[in-house]
Amino acid sequence: MSLHPVAGTKLYIGGVLADKATDFVDADFTSQTWVAIDGWEQMGAIGDTAQIITTSLINRGRDIKQKGTRNAGSMQNVFAIVPSDPGQIALIAAEKTVSNYAFKIEFPDKPATGSAPTPSQRLFVGLVTSAQEAGGEANTVMKLNATIEINSNIVPVAADTGD
Repeated sequence: MSLHPVAGTKLYIGGVLADKATDFVDADFTSQTWVAIDGWEQMGAIGDTAQIITTSLINRGRDIKQKGTRNAGSMQNVFAIVPSDPGQIALIAAEKTVSNYAFKIEFPDKPATGSAPTPSQRLFVGLVTSAQEAGGEANTVMKLNATIEINSNIVPVAADTGD
Protein backbone atom coordinates (compact mmCIF):
# COMPACT_ATOMS: atom_id res chain seq x y z
CA MET A 1 0.00 0.00 0.00
CA SER A 2 1.40 3.36 -1.02
CA LEU A 3 0.79 6.60 0.81
CA HIS A 4 -0.55 9.51 -1.21
CA PRO A 5 -0.69 13.21 -0.37
CA VAL A 6 -3.93 15.11 0.00
CA ALA A 7 -2.51 17.69 -2.44
CA GLY A 8 -3.94 17.00 -5.86
CA THR A 9 -7.23 15.60 -4.56
CA LYS A 10 -10.25 16.97 -6.41
CA LEU A 11 -13.87 17.49 -5.38
CA TYR A 12 -16.67 17.39 -7.95
CA ILE A 13 -20.37 18.17 -7.79
CA GLY A 14 -22.86 16.39 -10.02
CA GLY A 15 -26.58 16.80 -10.46
CA VAL A 16 -29.54 16.13 -8.24
CA LEU A 17 -29.57 12.50 -7.11
CA ALA A 18 -32.27 11.35 -4.72
CA ASP A 19 -31.45 9.18 -1.75
CA LYS A 20 -32.67 5.59 -1.81
CA ALA A 21 -33.56 2.84 0.63
CA THR A 22 -30.48 0.71 -0.17
CA ASP A 23 -26.79 1.52 -0.32
CA PHE A 24 -25.46 3.20 -3.44
CA VAL A 25 -23.00 1.44 -5.77
CA ASP A 26 -20.65 3.07 -8.29
CA ALA A 27 -23.05 2.28 -11.18
CA ASP A 28 -25.60 4.67 -9.59
CA PHE A 29 -23.28 7.56 -10.47
CA THR A 30 -22.43 6.73 -14.10
CA SER A 31 -24.99 9.15 -15.57
CA GLN A 32 -23.58 12.13 -13.67
CA THR A 33 -21.93 15.09 -15.37
CA TRP A 34 -19.20 16.16 -12.95
CA VAL A 35 -18.04 19.75 -12.41
CA ALA A 36 -14.78 20.29 -10.49
CA ILE A 37 -14.96 22.73 -7.58
CA ASP A 38 -11.89 24.99 -7.71
CA GLY A 39 -10.08 26.63 -4.79
CA TRP A 40 -10.39 23.68 -2.38
CA GLU A 41 -8.19 24.40 0.65
CA GLN A 42 -9.51 22.16 3.41
CA MET A 43 -11.15 18.76 3.01
CA GLY A 44 -13.72 17.81 5.61
CA ALA A 45 -14.11 14.35 7.09
CA ILE A 46 -16.35 11.69 5.54
CA GLY A 47 -17.40 8.26 6.73
CA ASP A 48 -19.88 6.46 8.89
CA THR A 49 -20.23 6.69 12.63
CA ALA A 50 -22.84 4.75 14.57
CA GLN A 51 -25.29 6.29 16.98
CA ILE A 52 -25.09 4.77 20.43
CA ILE A 53 -28.14 3.18 22.05
CA THR A 54 -27.70 3.18 25.82
CA THR A 55 -29.84 1.05 28.11
CA SER A 56 -29.45 1.59 31.85
CA LEU A 57 -30.03 -1.73 33.60
CA ILE A 58 -30.96 -1.24 37.22
CA ASN A 59 -30.25 -4.81 38.29
CA ARG A 60 -26.76 -4.75 36.76
CA GLY A 61 -25.82 -1.23 37.79
CA ARG A 62 -24.43 -0.80 34.31
CA ASP A 63 -25.26 0.94 31.06
CA ILE A 64 -25.27 -1.44 28.10
CA LYS A 65 -24.40 0.12 24.76
CA GLN A 66 -25.38 -0.99 21.29
CA LYS A 67 -24.79 0.43 17.83
CA GLY A 68 -27.76 2.15 16.24
CA THR A 69 -28.21 3.90 12.92
CA ARG A 70 -25.23 5.06 10.87
CA ASN A 71 -24.44 8.61 9.80
CA ALA A 72 -21.82 9.46 7.14
CA GLY A 73 -21.19 12.86 8.63
CA SER A 74 -20.97 16.53 7.83
CA MET A 75 -18.18 17.30 5.36
CA GLN A 76 -16.98 20.80 6.25
CA ASN A 77 -14.93 22.21 3.39
CA VAL A 78 -13.07 25.48 2.92
CA PHE A 79 -12.42 27.04 -0.48
CA ALA A 80 -10.58 30.14 -1.63
CA ILE A 81 -13.34 32.11 -3.37
CA VAL A 82 -13.05 31.92 -7.15
CA PRO A 83 -16.13 33.93 -8.24
CA SER A 84 -16.26 32.68 -11.84
CA ASP A 85 -15.64 29.00 -11.06
CA PRO A 86 -18.51 26.81 -12.36
CA GLY A 87 -18.03 24.34 -9.48
CA GLN A 88 -18.33 27.00 -6.79
CA ILE A 89 -21.33 28.48 -8.59
CA ALA A 90 -22.98 25.02 -8.64
CA LEU A 91 -22.15 24.45 -4.95
CA ILE A 92 -23.71 27.79 -3.96
CA ALA A 93 -26.78 27.06 -6.12
CA ALA A 94 -27.13 23.62 -4.48
CA GLU A 95 -27.25 25.27 -1.05
CA LYS A 96 -30.37 27.16 -2.13
CA THR A 97 -32.28 23.89 -2.79
CA VAL A 98 -33.61 21.06 -0.63
CA SER A 99 -32.22 18.38 -2.98
CA ASN A 100 -29.43 15.84 -2.58
CA TYR A 101 -26.58 16.20 -5.07
CA ALA A 102 -24.03 13.68 -6.24
CA PHE A 103 -20.43 14.27 -5.13
CA LYS A 104 -17.15 12.69 -6.16
CA ILE A 105 -13.75 12.90 -4.49
CA GLU A 106 -10.88 11.90 -6.76
CA PHE A 107 -7.52 11.09 -5.18
CA PRO A 108 -4.09 11.63 -6.80
CA ASP A 109 -3.21 7.93 -6.92
CA LYS A 110 -3.72 7.05 -10.57
CA PRO A 111 -1.46 4.08 -11.46
CA ALA A 112 1.61 4.97 -13.54
CA THR A 113 1.04 2.02 -15.86
CA GLY A 114 -1.87 0.42 -17.65
CA SER A 115 -3.98 0.92 -20.74
CA ALA A 116 -6.41 3.42 -19.13
CA PRO A 117 -5.39 4.13 -15.53
CA THR A 118 -7.90 5.82 -13.23
CA PRO A 119 -7.49 7.18 -9.69
CA SER A 120 -9.44 6.01 -6.66
CA GLN A 121 -12.66 7.81 -5.84
CA ARG A 122 -15.28 8.22 -3.16
CA LEU A 123 -18.87 8.75 -4.31
CA PHE A 124 -21.85 9.87 -2.24
CA VAL A 125 -24.96 12.05 -2.18
CA GLY A 126 -25.51 14.95 0.17
CA LEU A 127 -27.27 18.18 0.97
CA VAL A 128 -25.30 21.41 0.73
CA THR A 129 -26.45 23.04 3.95
CA SER A 130 -24.13 26.03 4.06
CA ALA A 131 -22.16 28.17 1.64
CA GLN A 132 -20.85 31.08 3.70
CA GLU A 133 -18.25 33.67 2.80
CA ALA A 134 -15.64 34.30 5.47
CA GLY A 135 -12.74 36.64 5.93
CA GLY A 136 -9.66 36.02 7.99
CA GLU A 137 -6.41 37.71 8.82
CA ALA A 138 -5.07 40.54 6.68
CA ASN A 139 -2.85 38.29 4.56
CA THR A 140 -5.49 35.75 3.56
CA VAL A 141 -7.97 35.53 0.70
CA MET A 142 -11.73 35.47 1.15
CA LYS A 143 -13.03 31.98 1.90
CA LEU A 144 -16.13 29.98 1.08
CA ASN A 145 -17.10 27.63 3.91
CA ALA A 146 -19.40 24.91 2.59
CA THR A 147 -20.93 22.02 4.52
CA ILE A 148 -22.20 18.90 2.79
CA GLU A 149 -24.48 16.76 4.97
CA ILE A 150 -23.81 13.30 3.56
CA ASN A 151 -27.05 11.40 3.03
CA SER A 152 -25.75 8.04 1.80
CA ASN A 153 -23.08 5.46 2.22
CA ILE A 154 -19.63 6.36 0.91
CA VAL A 155 -18.92 4.31 -2.25
CA PRO A 156 -15.19 3.55 -2.56
CA VAL A 157 -13.87 3.02 -6.09
CA ALA A 158 -10.34 1.60 -6.23
CA ALA A 159 -7.64 2.99 -8.49
CA ASP A 160 -7.38 0.85 -11.61
CA THR A 161 -4.85 0.24 -14.38
CA GLY A 162 -7.62 -0.24 -16.96
CA ASP A 163 -6.23 -3.61 -18.03
